[in-house]
Parts: sequence; C-alpha cells; structure tokens
Amino acid sequence: MSGKFSGQKIRTMRKALGMSIKDLAEASNLSTGLISQIERDLVSPSVNAMLRIVDALHTTMGEFFEDVPSKKKPTIIHSGEHKMLDDGATDRRVRLLSPESRREYAVMEMRFETADKKDVLPTTGDEGEAFGFVKAGRLTVMVDDVAYPVEAGDSIAFDRTARYAMFNEQKEPCLSTWVFLPPADLKKQGS
Repeated sequence: MSGKFSGQKIRTMRKALGMSIKDLAEASNLSTGLISQIERDLVSPSVNAMLRIVDALHTTMGEFFEDVPSKKKPTIIHSGEHKMLDDGATDRRVRLLSPESRREYAVMEMRFETADKKDVLPTTGDEGEAFGFVKAGRLTVMVDDVAYPVEAGDSIAFDRTARYAMFNEQKEPCLSTWVFLPPADLKKQGS
C-alpha cells in the first residue's frame, strides 16, 4: 500500500478535538482559507504547513494519509511450478521459491543430503547478505573457515563477501530456507 494525502482526515481530527477552522488556523499560524482548501483536498499543503497542522493537532504526519492499494499484482507460484536450480552439486537440491524476476532478493529451499566436507568448495566474491533457517536436520555453515552448526529451528545470517560453504555431515537430510540479498548468480548458491 502507498499513502495518499487526505484533507478529510484533518477535518475529522479537528472536529474530534472540538476545534473550528479558525482555532486550527490560529494554532498553526496559517490562514483560515488555506485550512479550508486543505481540508477539502483543493490544495496539497507544503511540508511546512503540514508540520504546523500536525503540531497544532498533537498528532503525526502519517495520520493524514490514507492507504491506497498498490497497482502491482502479486505473483503466485503454485506448488509444482517452482524452478529447480542445478548448481552441479550432487549433495543438494535447490528450489527457487521467489519469482525469478525479483532483483532485490532470492528465496530458496535447499535440501542437503550427506556430503563429504572435503568435496565442498567455498563460495567467494558475492555481495550482499545471506539468511538461512534450518527446518529439519543439521547443517554446517562455514564462514571464513569457521564452522557454525545450525540445527533445526536455528537461523544464521552472514555477509556474503566472506568465504562460505554449506554442507550436511549428518545421515538424515537437512531442509533449509535461504534468503539472499541481493540475489547472487543462482548457479553459485549453496556452494
């Protein structure tokens, strides 16, 4: 939602406080004509005028904006339509949960099978941040050569400029959800 200024909200609040247009004009050091035009949405107040009105009504600027629905339609990716990413690793499956068109972030579900730590190559050179939540199992996340065990119910966040790797040393699979801000090269994710 985005905000649209509403002069009617000023009128409603003014009346609720028992103030006349003249009272508000005097309290805000604005003319009665300007207050009347603002309340009828004939003019948009300057920031300075709004600050004076806000102060006179003892409220916040946000009170005078109404929610307007966004014109952007939501994107729904139905079950079975999520893109599976092949990053060449045999020890994990990566499913993209967010729309591919998003440039601000990528949300992925990663299922890690048991892996041999010596076969895991760290990722380097990404920009941004990573956030992971382990839903089931246990995941080892290496950040700058330090191992962090992340168990079911735990989450981890780190700067992706660090060298990092993720792998499962347990017998049972590990299921996790990851958010990458901004999304990196999707072929590198999970390495």
